[in-house]
Amino acid sequence: MNGALAPLLLAAEAAGGGGGLTDINFGLTVWTVVLFGLFAFVLTKLGWRPLLKVVEERERSVREAVEGAQRASAEAQTLLTQHREMLREASREREEIIKKALQESEQIKSDLAARAKAASDQMIQRAKEQIEREKAQAVQELRAQVADLAIEAASKIVETSLTPEAQRKLVDDFITALPKVG
Repeated sequence: MNGALAPLLLAAEAAGGGGGLTDINFGLTVWTVVLFGLFAFVLTKLGWRPLLKVVEERERSVREAVEGAQRASAEAQTLLTQHREMLREASREREEIIKKALQESEQIKSDLAARAKAASDQMIQRAKEQIEREKAQAVQELRAQVADLAIEAASKIVETSLTPEAQRKLVDDFITALPKVG
């Protein structure tokens, strides 16, 4: 490769009048600096500022997106905390409602048992009173029958002093006056 470049370098030296790679051409250097400055100026005016503006806009939008995400994360965390608190509150209320319902059912159960006992006691008391009334009525009827029998017996004794025909008639009347069975 060095062999192919050597004739070209020799031809360039012969045409340009000498100068190597380490030789500095002052005019070329000045024009290079001027062109670089002009290029930097044009790039700054036309390309760099809009490019920086786009980069700054992008940076600002990314920053806003990050801040928005942080705000959203904070709000989500707050909502999650509120949701958990609401769940705890709902669970506590559910337990209270269940406990209250159990207490009310026990109260209703004991009230119904008390009412049933009172009703049965009242029925028993009424039955006892009716039995007592019927017993008193039976005793009174028995006394009346005994009194009637006693009166009849006394009248029989009195009638024994009667004549035999009168006694006969009295016995027949008594037999016919007896209630008939059956």
